[in-house]
This record gives sequence, C-alpha cells and structure tokens, in this order.
Amino acid sequence: MVKLVGINHVALEVGDVDEALAWYGRFFDLELRGRAGAAMAFVDMGDQFIALARGRSQPPDTDRHFGLVVDDTKALRAELEAAGVQVSHPPSLDFRDPWGNHIQAVDYRDVQFTKAPEIAAGMGIAGLEKSERAKAELREKGLTRI
Repeated sequence: MVKLVGINHVALEVGDVDEALAWYGRFFDLELRGRAGAAMAFVDMGDQFIALARGRSQPPDTDRHFGLVVDDTKALRAELEAAGVQVSHPPSLDFRDPWGNHIQAVDYRDVQFTKAPEIAAGMGIAGLEKSERAKAELREKGLTRI
C-alpha cells in the first residue's frame, strides 16, 4: 500500500487570476512562486502552494471546501469582516471567495499539521506553540512525545 504523506498543492478555479491575486492579497501575505501566463498563478505557503487557475465553471461550493492553516484566525476574521466578506460564526472560520470557493481557516496552534522546524523558521512561525489539544492528538497517534 502507498502511504499518504501530505498535500503538495490545491488548485482553485477563479474567474480571473489577477483579480484573485488581488483579492487573496488583501487578507494574506502572498508570495508568488510563478505564473503560467494569464491562466495560472502559484502562491507559496512555505513548502506547499496554492494554484489559482482561470476558468471557474461550477456553482459556488457548499460542502466541498479546503482548509487553510494560518498563524492568526482572529486577525483573519477581523480583516474579512472589515472587507464585508461573510464569515461563519465562531469557533469555525468559513468563508467564500468571490468565485464561490469555500474556504475554512484553522489556526496552526490548534491542528495536528506541523511544519518541520527549519521550514517553520524560514516562514517566520517558529514561535507558534501547539495547543494542548493538538499535542494530545499527536501523542495519541504516537507522532510526538510533547
């Protein structure tokens, strides 16, 4: 059997790549990895990336969504609300981009997902400590002793 070890990237369909870069850039510190003309842009997330692809063809997503891990969900919620983006009620933080992509943001401290120390340092998040709940989940799986 082949073991799943992570996600390399997520590709989101958007109406216009430049508009999507501007919209996401209002809320996230974007680092552009590269472009494939006007059809695609690749946004770095440390050792992973999001691909923005021109050509949204389906209606807005309902149950289908993807989760982004961020360093500060409270700050993100405040920025989204200030921009008039409809967000879910706490404790979850769900929202849709202008093209109907359903996004759920979670705080790095509260999830099992863990960056390698050298990657975390390079991303400037080395000081973010996992919550006790996240540590317990990792311990239960035998993935850490912390």
